[in-house]
Amino acid sequence: MLLEIGIIVVKILAVIGLVLPLAGMLGWIERKGSALIQDRIGANRASIFGFAGAGLVNTMMADPLKFATKEDIIPRGADRFLHTLAPCVNLFPVLVAFAVIPFADVLVVGDRIINMQIAPLGVGIMYVLAMMSLGVYGVVLGGWASNNRWSLLGGIRGSAQMISYELPLGLAIVAMVLTYGTFDLQAMARAQGQLLWGWLPAWGILYQPVAFLILLIAGIAESKRIPFDLPESESELISGYFTEYSGIKHLMFFMTDFVEVIIVSALLTTFFFGGWQVPYLTASGFVFPWGGTLDLPNLVIVVLQMASFTLKIVFFCWFQIMIRWTIPRFRYDQLMHLGWLGLLPLGFANIIVTAVMILAFQ
Repeated sequence: MLLEIGIIVVKILAVIGLVLPLAGMLGWIERKGSALIQDRIGANRASIFGFAGAGLVNTMMADPLKFATKEDIIPRGADRFLHTLAPCVNLFPVLVAFAVIPFADVLVVGDRIINMQIAPLGVGIMYVLAMMSLGVYGVVLGGWASNNRWSLLGGIRGSAQMISYELPLGLAIVAMVLTYGTFDLQAMARAQGQLLWGWLPAWGILYQPVAFLILLIAGIAESKRIPFDLPESESELISGYFTEYSGIKHLMFFMTDFVEVIIVSALLTTFFFGGWQVPYLTASGFVFPWGGTLDLPNLVIVVLQMASFTLKIVFFCWFQIMIRWTIPRFRYDQLMHLGWLGLLPLGFANIIVTAVMILAFQ
């Protein structure tokens, strides 16, 4: 019993050790990426004995220290309890959603088989959807509890946007459930280890390109980032639902945006790009389509799978940040039009076509 608990704790620490530093690195990538796009230097002032690390010291050390030591200011007339609770409600569900994300297949240690997933739930997809939908409460509470009209407008915008785009996001996931016949994310990742015509990895993007497009757009809207950052919208609402937050609370809201980028990237990777799969890598080693095999120890295979999963996530995080600095902000009517009259009918149509194809070729 203690050994099982210890294994779970190690997996939790491994996932947190990946997600939180990556969220911090995304802040640095966003700063330096925007600086390169806009032909400027970016954050580079803070340094340690003259070493600034191209802004890494500024983003990874100076800024968190600044947030942690700032005074926590609660506006007069605000609900103190809900004002404090809101950033926790916003961040916590996104973090625990990683519990069912598989980051490798299985690790064999002696006679013990360890599933490289914190919580191997058969209904993992439902769990992820449930956790992601809870984030709207943090947005609403943060906007309402601040006793600020701009925060309240940001909270209303955020709740309407997140609820609207949950529908096409869910439809895209339903299409993947129909395709693979399971709610288990680990089973989906394993199914993508097959080869089409003996050489092409059978990744989900080949079966469901429309669902990939819907999930990508809806995921960016769910994370409330440009071009869908209407709940913040600095030129209109100052900082939206977290205008009246400072110190560590503001950092939690800020960090939630990047953690949501990571969870969207993890879902895109798991559904459409093989998850932890490495092309031609099986449970025993590499099997090449032109003939020949290369046997590898199980530990090496697991390390390669984890590296593959991490690289795919980093790529999609970078891709979302590039979108953030490339496309201008939508108007609110355009935002709702895209969700309700664009992605939603497309999601229904994709499900119908998927069901017909499954019945026709099953």
